Amino acid sequence: MAQAKRYAVAASGSWVDEEEGRRRLPAGEAHAWEQGRNETVCGLSLSRSQLARFPGVGWPDILPESGGAADRVQRVCPRCASVAGRRGGDGRPRWHRTDPRP
Repeated sequence: MAQAKRYAVAASGSWVDEEEGRRRLPAGEAHAWEQGRNETVCGLSLSRSQLARFPGVGWPDILPESGGAADRVQRVCPRCASVAGRRGGDGRPRWHRTDPRP
């Protein structure tokens, strides 16, 4: 079985959290990003869209229900969320077919 991809975050803005030792965190609109690539999962170019990279912040941390680095994230890209998952890397689909048709 293939190992789940781990996505980092690219965002339109940033802020510094003084409580966590001056750590730079994402703000504004957040996108999923694979390290080593110059575009987001949804296809936006990082440089042309002026998105900042956050390699130390994982995708599940910016989701509003996580509470982690999501304090100043205003919008999560729906296309990136559909690829990277709304519930993190180990999330399963909400439905499960128990009796499939032949």
